[in-house]
Amino acid sequence: MIQTLCNVDAITPLTPFVQRVLLSPQQAVNFLPGQYLQLCLTEQDKRPFSLACLPNGKQLELHIGASKADDYSSQALNYLQQQMDAKQPVTVEAGLGQAHLRPSDNPVLLLAGGTGFSYVYSIAKALQQQPQNRPVFLYWGVRQQSSLYLLDALQQWANSHRSFRFIPVVQEANSGWQGRTGLVHEAVLNDFVSLDAYDIYIAGPFPMVGVARDAFLKQGAHREQMFADAFAYI
Repeated sequence: MIQTLCNVDAITPLTPFVQRVLLSPQQAVNFLPGQYLQLCLTEQDKRPFSLACLPNGKQLELHIGASKADDYSSQALNYLQQQMDAKQPVTVEAGLGQAHLRPSDNPVLLLAGGTGFSYVYSIAKALQQQPQNRPVFLYWGVRQQSSLYLLDALQQWANSHRSFRFIPVVQEANSGWQGRTGLVHEAVLNDFVSLDAYDIYIAGPFPMVGVARDAFLKQGAHREQMFADAFAYI
C-alpha cells in the first residue's frame, strides 16, 4: 500500500454536521472515480473516506459527516484540524475499493444515503466527461432537507445536461419541501419498472445498502452490474 503525505488546505462546513476537507498531496495520487482513501491517524488506526473529486486534480476532496455522537468521524476531523493548525501533513492511502466506475455503455443509476453522496458525486462528474453521454440518474436520500448541501448546484447541473437527472429524497420532510419523500431506494423502485439495463452504484449506511441491493435484484437488476464497497461486509 502506497502512503502519501498531504497538506490539509481547508476544513469548511457544508452543513452543521458535514465538513468539506481539501488536501494537497505532496506527490501524485492515483485512483479511479468511486474509490476511497484511508486517513492514517496511526499505522494501526486508518479511517476510510470516499473521495468526492476526480483523479488528476491538484486537491483531494472529502465530505466528512460527524455529529457529537459520532466519535469515529469526529476524531478524524479533530486530527485533521490539529495537523492543519500545526501546518503538519497527514498520511493517506488512496486508490482503495472495488466499487469504482466501470467502462460500459449502459445507463447508470447512482444511489446515495447521507454522506455516501461523495462517492456517487465523484462518479457522476466522471460520467459527465465521457463521450458516450449515457443516461445518469442520481438519487440522494437524506433524513432532513438541510442535509442536501449541494442541492442547488445539482439541480442546475440537471437543468443544463439532458442526460443527467437528479432526484433528492427526504425522509422526514417539513411542509416547505416540494420534492420526493420517504426512503430513497423505494423512490427508485417506484420510478423503474425494471432495472435490467442499468449499472448501479450504491453508497450509504450498510443497512440501507443491503436493503437496496435485495430490492433491486427483485426488480430485475443484475448482481454483476451492482457495485458497492459495503457488499464485502453485508
